[in-house]
Amino acid sequence: MQAIVFEEFGGPDVLHVKDIAEPHAGPGEIRVAVKAAGVNPMDYKIRHGWMEQAFATPLPAVPGLEIAGVVDEVGAGVTDVAVGDDVLGWSATGAYAQYALAETAVPKPASLGWAEAAAIPVAGETAARVLDELLLRDGETLLLHGAAGAVGSMAAQLATARGAIVIGTASPANHEYVRSLGAIPVTYGDGLVERVRSVAPQGVDAVFDAAGKGALPDSIELRGGTTDRIVTIADPAAAELGVTFSSGGTAPEQKRAGLAENTRLAAEGALRLRIAGTFPLAEAAQAQQTSEDGHANGKLVITP
Repeated sequence: MQAIVFEEFGGPDVLHVKDIAEPHAGPGEIRVAVKAAGVNPMDYKIRHGWMEQAFATPLPAVPGLEIAGVVDEVGAGVTDVAVGDDVLGWSATGAYAQYALAETAVPKPASLGWAEAAAIPVAGETAARVLDELLLRDGETLLLHGAAGAVGSMAAQLATARGAIVIGTASPANHEYVRSLGAIPVTYGDGLVERVRSVAPQGVDAVFDAAGKGALPDSIELRGGTTDRIVTIADPAAAELGVTFSSGGTAPEQKRAGLAENTRLAAEGALRLRIAGTFPLAEAAQAQQTSEDGHANGKLVITP
C-alpha cells in the first residue's frame, strides 16, 4: 500500500510517499480503508523529534492519529463492527496511509462526510478532557485561546453546552465565526488583558490555551496571579510558569464513549465542524506545513 513515511526527524521535507507492507487486523483490532486522515499539531511535533522525551517514535514511521474510512478486516474478538461498516476513530499504525489499524472506533453516521468525521476524534477528546480537568461548571466564565482552531472551536461549543460563558481569542477575520460558536470573540496579542476585562469585568474562572501563542502570562494575570485552573495543550513554557500541560491519558472506554457522543452531536448539527483544507496523500508535507504555520481556520484533512 502507499503511505507517507519519515525515516529521520526534521522538517516537512522528510515526509515522502512510499510503498510499504499492508497491516492486518490482530485480536481486538479492525483494519480500515482510509478515506480521510486528520492532521494535528502533534503530527509535526513528532516529525521534528520534539516529543522524544515524552514518548519514543521508532523510525521509519507513518504519521497521523485519526482516521475515517471503511472496515475491511476484523480481528478476533471484535463484535461491534463488521466488514463494510463506515467508522471513525484513532489509528494504531499511522493515519496517512491507504490502510490503517484501529482499536478505538465508532460507526460513522451517513450524514457526516469523510473529512468531517476525521475532524472529530482528537479535537473532541482533547476539548472534553481539558474542560473536565478545569472542572468547568454552569455559569462560569472560560477564557479560550485559539477559539477558531480545530480544538478551540470544539471546546467553545462543548463549554457553552455546559452553560459556561466563553471568551474566545482569535484574529479579527475569525470573530464572526467564533461568535457563531456561541463565544465572545476578542483579538489576541498585546493588550489582551484589557480587552478581556472589558467584556468580563467579573473576571475569568478558568483558562484553556489551545493556541500556544505565549498568552499564559496574560492568563495568569487575568486569574489574579494564580495558575490554578489554567491548562494548556500547546505552550512549551507551561512548566516554567507552573501551568498544567495536558497531553492525554483518557481511559479507552471513556475515550470511545466520548467519541460516540461527539459523533452523535455532529451528526445532529449540534456540533459544528469547519474544514480548513483537504490535501491528497502526496501533499502531506504541505498539509503539515500549513498546520505548523498556525493559520488554519479549522481542520486540515488528508484524503488518501
